[in-house]
Amino acid sequence: MKVEQIYTGCLAQGAYYIVSGNEAAIIDPLREVTPYLERLEKDGVTLKYIFETHFHADFVSGHLDLSKKTGAPIVYGPTAEPDFEAIIAEDNQIFNIGEVTIKVLHTPGHTMESSTFLLTDENGTETAIFTGDTLFLGDVGRPDLAQKATNLTQEDLAGILYESLQDKIIPLDDSITVYPAHGAGSACGKNMQKETVDTLGNQKKTNYALNQPDKESFVREVLDGLTAPPKYFGMNVALNKSGYESIDHVMSKGLNPIDPADLEAMAEDTGALILDTRSPGEFHKGFIPNSINIGLKGDFAPWVGNMIVDVKHPIILVVEQGSEQEAITRLSRVGFDNVLGYLQGSFEAWKNAGNEVDEIRRISPSEFAEQFSTDAKVIDVRKLTEYSAEHVENAYNKPLDSISDWAGTIDSSEHFFIHCAGGYRSMIAASILNARGIRNFTEIEGGYNGIKKTEKVPTTSFVCQSKTLS
Repeated sequence: MKVEQIYTGCLAQGAYYIVSGNEAAIIDPLREVTPYLERLEKDGVTLKYIFETHFHADFVSGHLDLSKKTGAPIVYGPTAEPDFEAIIAEDNQIFNIGEVTIKVLHTPGHTMESSTFLLTDENGTETAIFTGDTLFLGDVGRPDLAQKATNLTQEDLAGILYESLQDKIIPLDDSITVYPAHGAGSACGKNMQKETVDTLGNQKKTNYALNQPDKESFVREVLDGLTAPPKYFGMNVALNKSGYESIDHVMSKGLNPIDPADLEAMAEDTGALILDTRSPGEFHKGFIPNSINIGLKGDFAPWVGNMIVDVKHPIILVVEQGSEQEAITRLSRVGFDNVLGYLQGSFEAWKNAGNEVDEIRRISPSEFAEQFSTDAKVIDVRKLTEYSAEHVENAYNKPLDSISDWAGTIDSSEHFFIHCAGGYRSMIAASILNARGIRNFTEIEGGYNGIKKTEKVPTTSFVCQSKTLS
């Protein structure tokens, strides 16, 4: 038996590949299925089942394309109602893969169809659980996503999750390995550990959610500090439940080179957003007016989802030459399939053609320290937990994910500085503000991490971020 965790850091997502004998199973596959097909061919095995722990909200699964290309059926837990053919398993139903078995444990709470898959090896020993978003390392799945679909409150769902954990997970042996669907950085939980694999025994000791004295305490602690989910989550659930375009068609459509002479007219005719995926350091020096910067070398797909929200919105890409396919692939992972093409020759081609170019004022932390004064206006776009831990004295906290709410409150006559932790998020914010005609700011390269190193700008005392969650 072989169990492989296929972890994608930018999504903090874990898919799983299980082989026994000449058969295999894949759990929660990503949208692009070629890597799985290559593994199957290399190992000379047949894909028998595709298991889905639930209808995912933060990414589009590759279950449909993978099923079409291999003929393997898709398996969901009880109560799932997909708009396509699938096996809807019963609680405790067992599936054979080679000489091993996978038992479906219905564990509702995160969503009502959420299930955990229990792996038993060739010797009949229960060895691992694939928990999806039911149990994370250090946390549990947020119970506020399925409210509209179930007519239940988040308190109701949290209570159901408590029962699932108590009845189905905690009674299992401490030696069992826990394989979650997500790790630290995912918006599906609030307090996940950086590790991606652990034993159930250790989780029973260290996971706050598994150490509550009763249901009421569990509900209170799990819901405490829970921020609003990203707005694109609902659209990803719909795609996973109802279906989507083939990844092959998405790639074919998106890999369309657009001549610089045609780009502006295409954007106007289609209403497309010009998405510049170059690094913040390159973007600020010159970009197409009104384009938005979300760097490919970062948490690209989740921030696209947070900022653009509508997965059907047409997009024209500006990318570093050679990264076109990567950008389209990563967009497809969160359902943004309507890429019309990419700027041929990248930004240099646009600039060399004599087209209009815009810029963002950016300074180093040391330059900021020289310009800083007690009456300077500073906007910190980090999350509230980061800001609460430590920040520039008297800085305003305006999180990037709520920029649509606060951008309109900016005083256009007053200059301000803007920063995040390292410069990635603040350049996203800067590009959005600039596109909205707000230009009375200076962005700080290196963000708070760089500002702190200058030791010249007054900052608040550090408070551990884990303490700010309660």
